[in-house]
Amino acid sequence: MRAALLAGGRGERMGRLTDSVCKPMVPYAGGCRLVDFSMANAVRSGLTELVVMSQHLERDLIDHLLRWWDNRGGMHVHLGPYEAMFDQAGRRGGLPGSLALPARPPERGTADALATNAEWLFAADCRDVLVLHADHVYLFDYGPMLREHRQSAADVTIGVQRIERRFVPLFGMVELDQDMKVRSLVEKPAEPASDLIFTAFGLFRADVLQEVLTVLARLQSAQWRHDISHDVLPFMISEGFRVRAFLVSGYWADIGTVERYLLGHLDLVRSPAALPLADVPRTLPGARPELIGPGGVIASEPLSRGARVSESVLYPGIVIESGARVERSVVLPGARVSAGVRLCDTVVLAGENVTQSRSGLAALT
Repeated sequence: MRAALLAGGRGERMGRLTDSVCKPMVPYAGGCRLVDFSMANAVRSGLTELVVMSQHLERDLIDHLLRWWDNRGGMHVHLGPYEAMFDQAGRRGGLPGSLALPARPPERGTADALATNAEWLFAADCRDVLVLHADHVYLFDYGPMLREHRQSAADVTIGVQRIERRFVPLFGMVELDQDMKVRSLVEKPAEPASDLIFTAFGLFRADVLQEVLTVLARLQSAQWRHDISHDVLPFMISEGFRVRAFLVSGYWADIGTVERYLLGHLDLVRSPAALPLADVPRTLPGARPELIGPGGVIASEPLSRGARVSESVLYPGIVIESGARVERSVVLPGARVSAGVRLCDTVVLAGENVTQSRSGLAALT
């Protein structure tokens, strides 16, 4: 099994959080970056190779993956078209700062990303391709899913999870028959008929995926969005391929917007058992996130005397001055909140100096 990490999105719905970094590099959970969850899951599952498919502001992402994850647990982080460049530079040492990555054609969607990287994904020794996103928060071992995928002789096995039906229109809705065979996958349905959603990771037989991508590339349809959820999987379902589902239990979150980013952090303090901090990767400098105090605060350092903080996540290197009040908020690395300022339901950007009170997310969108 080889993993394909989709990490090329611009993250435009993340507002100012992605002003200077790509979406996978946005800090999360007080101690790591969004991409680190998929990377940790891949290592946990014993994968030996993961192909990175990056595009936007990718230099920092590549340096991060090489520093923290390359050869972790025996997993090789393959950089696709950049592999030879970084091998020559010593990989973990990275490229000289003055040397830019060569430009490559833009990809129109996740299916395009797979096709563009076919040379590395579909090498002769690959039997199955595990497709992952770099902006999902969950702890998972893909081993049982792989065993079921192969035992059932499926062409593709996708992760699915039950959620409250009122939230289904935010995701891809899945309908199954009694044998866990997928009957339909509909992106963001207006009136959901199921409480199952696609968790956006799946296992494809390598030869079948390559065949389907080749067929779809020949189509000139106006409906072709070059996307796995919109095109590849619905096509496979409609054409009678063996598409099966694997039920994912436990915490899973798609961090696609600024609002989801804040709510995901609040999940950490309100339901700490759902995503234990002890299992969160720690890749940020000085990160030692712990739940402290009676107010539900995650921080790596003690709070300043006189600062009033509740239901919030504080990152390393921040300063909350005495007399400041922070409620239901996220304060990113290196930020400072001045005395007398009240923050509520908001996110403070890395390095930001906040001198006026703020409520809500308007400043970030």
